[in-house]
Amino acid sequence: MINYNNLIFTPVSDTDKGEMSSQTTFHYRQKKNILRATYSGGEIIQGTLIGLVDSKGYLEFRYNYINKNNQIRSGKCHSTPEILADGRIKLHEKWIWSNGGESQGESIVEGSL
Repeated sequence: MINYNNLIFTPVSDTDKGEMSSQTTFHYRQKKNILRATYSGGEIIQGTLIGLVDSKGYLEFRYNYINKNNQIRSGKCHSTPEILADGRIKLHEKWIWSNGGESQGESIVEGSL
């Protein structure tokens, strides 16, 4: 199992329906198979996520955040890990909003210690 504890992730790409940017930083914590994170930066004032890590390192989580327009946004995400040659982890994310319409998108974040 991939251990995400204490990893910091930053976005590489996001669809135009997302609000992440290169200024957004995610701080992951993991205990056993439970994942949680806090994040902020760019359009996102403060966010949290909580989810599960399976035996192959795949992530299933829910996220909530407040953006600069003081809107509470939420959704769910499934992330597929890719281990890069230099040891970093790239997460290929497929997400869907659970409020403000059910639009969906894809993003990529990369993490390191």
